[in-house]
Amino acid sequence: MFQSIDQLRERFVEARYLVDDTTLKHVLLASRLKKPLLIEGPPGVGKTEMARVSASAANAPLIRLQCYEGITEEKAIGKFDEALQRLYLSLRDPAQPADWNDLKAQLHTIEFFSAGPVLASILTAEPSVLLIDEIDKVSEGFEALILEILSEWQVSVPKLGTVRARSIPLVVMTSNATRRLGDPLRRRSLYLRFENPGMELERRILRLKSGQHSARLRTELAGLAKALRAYSLEKPPSISEILDVAEGLRILEVEELSPDLRDVLLPLIAKTHPDRKRMLLREGFEFLVANARQHAAELGPEERDGLLASTAASA
Repeated sequence: MFQSIDQLRERFVEARYLVDDTTLKHVLLASRLKKPLLIEGPPGVGKTEMARVSASAANAPLIRLQCYEGITEEKAIGKFDEALQRLYLSLRDPAQPADWNDLKAQLHTIEFFSAGPVLASILTAEPSVLLIDEIDKVSEGFEALILEILSEWQVSVPKLGTVRARSIPLVVMTSNATRRLGDPLRRRSLYLRFENPGMELERRILRLKSGQHSARLRTELAGLAKALRAYSLEKPPSISEILDVAEGLRILEVEELSPDLRDVLLPLIAKTHPDRKRMLLREGFEFLVANARQHAAELGPEERDGLLASTAASA
């Protein structure tokens, strides 16, 4: 799937996704060892994007299973297409005698099976990337089902039999850690922990994703992110939400953070009623802006680095 770490690094740069070399090596190892990547961390830190970028880097299809409470085996693996089976029966020549056992066998082949994401990912001619998103939302029983498939790379379906993999996908499982996943799944996976970035990395992400802003504003926004995450909010802003703030300021043609932006920015950064009430306090947002500027002063000016230079050249 990936020829070398250098090729992988180049592909990630082209996809405009900043990640350190250690994480790139984990992606390479997962693809070579045929082991799933289990990425845990708070929402909005780039877990799902890692799967998308990996698929783009491998020039492979991305197949997604979105998990939720009560998800069924049928949703992941698939089911027989009854409409297609009925159509097949209706098109048979009624004049020809039918052997019921033979006909039943014909109707329960892979041609009449509508594959779900997990089965589809092992039936592709070339390896794909299978994203199992928010796996912490499923039951322990469903987790065991996924584990069995990822361990044996085959699926046993009633009436269909055992379907063996034509190709082995790169599997990326994401978790927001709302439930502790079982040790068997963890043991068979390469475990990564994603956190909100530090100020320097956040500023580099802002530069990469919203380069229209001045260096000063990008630094202030990185400082604002740090200030907000230290403000004991119910829902601290993620990377994606800070990027939304940057885009909002670009649209409004604003190049400097100021307390009078509070009401405009509230829908972008306050996502619960208690958080909104805190920022509506007379000095709440003023305090955050002051902290953002202090953090920005401590961070200092931007330095142009090779990764961003090469990314800008390829953009």
